Amino acid sequence: MDSVFQCQDLAEVREQIDRVDRSLVALIAERGIYVRQAAAFKHSREEVEGGKRVDQVMRRVERLAGELGADPALTAAVYRTMIEYFVADEMAAFRERAAGD
Repeated sequence: MDSVFQCQDLAEVREQIDRVDRSLVALIAERGIYVRQAAAFKHSREEVEGGKRVDQVMRRVERLAGELGADPALTAAVYRTMIEYFVADEMAAFRERAAGD
């Protein structure tokens, strides 16, 4: 971390946590938009499930966690949960698209 605000009291800590939470939620929403865009380019169930890609993402975020000082186990757990959700969402969109063909 390059710059972290040095809080002087609990209220400041909570204010910074709230700021970070807002940023995290915004980034999750943005990631979801790109996942939905990616779904439009996938033509099979295997592509949607993306085993190879999931492995690549997990290796990358675990490495990033180490570089940025985040807990690698927590980061991996968060990403596994997020990826499971997004894959399920993509799969539903894929099935819906396939049913319309």
